[in-house]
Amino acid sequence: MDTACVDQIISEDYADFIIENERFPESFITSPNFCHETISNTYSVAYVPVTSLPSNMIQQYSYSIFPSCFGLMQIDSLDEAGISQIQRAPSLNLTGRGVLIGIVDTGIDYTHEAFKNADATTKIVSIWDQTINDTSQKPVGLNYGAEYTEEQINLALTSEDPLSIVPSMDTNGHGTFLAGIAAGNRNEIRNFSGVVPDAKIVVVKLKQAKRYIREFFSIPLEADCYQENDIMFGIKYLLDVSRKLNQPISICIGLGSSQGSHDGRHSLSSFISTVADEKGVGATIAAGNEGPKRHHYSGTVDAAIGYDTVELKVGPNNMGFSMELWGNSPNLFSIDILSPTGEYISRIPARLKETRKIDFIFERTIIFVDYEIVESQTGDQLILIRFQNPTEGIWRFRVYSSITFNPQFNVWLPITNFLGTDTFFTKPDPEITLTAPANAEIPIIATAYNHRNDSIYIDASRGYTRAGKINPTFAAPGVNLLGPTLNNEYTVLSGTSVSAAFTTGAVAMILEWGIRQESQTQFDTVEIKNYLIRGAKRDSDKVYPNREWGFGILDLYNTFISLRG
Repeated sequence: MDTACVDQIISEDYADFIIENERFPESFITSPNFCHETISNTYSVAYVPVTSLPSNMIQQYSYSIFPSCFGLMQIDSLDEAGISQIQRAPSLNLTGRGVLIGIVDTGIDYTHEAFKNADATTKIVSIWDQTINDTSQKPVGLNYGAEYTEEQINLALTSEDPLSIVPSMDTNGHGTFLAGIAAGNRNEIRNFSGVVPDAKIVVVKLKQAKRYIREFFSIPLEADCYQENDIMFGIKYLLDVSRKLNQPISICIGLGSSQGSHDGRHSLSSFISTVADEKGVGATIAAGNEGPKRHHYSGTVDAAIGYDTVELKVGPNNMGFSMELWGNSPNLFSIDILSPTGEYISRIPARLKETRKIDFIFERTIIFVDYEIVESQTGDQLILIRFQNPTEGIWRFRVYSSITFNPQFNVWLPITNFLGTDTFFTKPDPEITLTAPANAEIPIIATAYNHRNDSIYIDASRGYTRAGKINPTFAAPGVNLLGPTLNNEYTVLSGTSVSAAFTTGAVAMILEWGIRQESQTQFDTVEIKNYLIRGAKRDSDKVYPNREWGFGILDLYNTFISLRG
């Protein structure tokens, strides 16, 4: 890859598109300075000048090639999850030795005591910081960011100015907290310990999403937002390190998005499922914190009247947002619009290759409507609706279907981090609110519960997937957990990303146990997931699996008890 192409990866003047290999649009290939970088055998990323993008991008290139934008799923438990019992058992004593913990998030405060060995050296194998552009520090096989090795981190830790040697910082604290929950050192004074304190850690610090994608989906500039392709490259990096060291890895994804089909067929979800199916890889994903946020609507077109009505309350000072309607195939859906001031836009026909721009006469609102009649990755219909300067009040959309073969549809608003709480559906459905990539088929999907009173986390997203796949897998501790934060301090956080980090540690214990078995040296995520499901605690008053708890509550001790028959 030449220097010009490397520059395009980080340049705000170039857009990133996720393309299935061998399916590059001809207009991309023939454009000046065209370049691309391969993620896997299935996916690559193409870099295209923003100035060359047409106004009807969805119609010309399809929705699936746009990277979704992902936000953070904010953040005595060891005994409740059966972790301490296993670590105290002399024949097991599983603490993560020989296993890697992989974190793709906001980075890590590598100077924190939670990540130092007893001799003051680091527990971190390496950090790939996508935000630092140092060509001399690029990881092998990747063309942006800077990689800092264990040796460099150790050198930094002995310096009076560590950042002069390893300038990677976690300015948010989210990644530091997740790494600590999974693999932080025991601190008796603070009554804290990571699940696998003897595991080594590999970290990816994600760069913020480019301006063009934020503007297209009206995501606030101040929101922490990460592109799908950067996350995919981050996972690729973790795998490369794992293979290089020949050590199994337990990967934690504490990010989420309400974009996409919610059925596990989007690019990142498919990619993680492929990765999770490899031997020696465990993958855990946060279920999301969108359950009660009123950002999902589900409906069925009433054959008797020919439509279903969706009401959306838009809050004050909202500069814009996007909304996605996914309709079950083979039905053909269309919409009309009634604004809060009573301005009516008649039924918009579903046409190919057309982006409809709607300017309202009595208000400043502009709405862009794109129909993708057969979305390329799912085969279902997508209606993408993008608002600019939406008028405060109740918006009404009638959803029609020209075919009445089980005409069901779902509509999602962005995650709360991108939208706030003042904009919502007046008749929401709290189910099918798992955030991507928690709709993936193979990874473990962790929801959060309060281990002190056995109640589900109040904001936890609920299953199942749009395709009916049983996610979440189970619940893990994720309410008011203590963990490391910036400046060598500790804090208490809640959320499904916390439960995902906790589960990541439990998965590492299974991987460590597998190393010791002569016949089971390398487990994949499917095997690990089934072990953990069998051991999950279940309430006799509940029916399992269910949309809140999945198959129950994580109990690693019970998993090993079940192995005895």
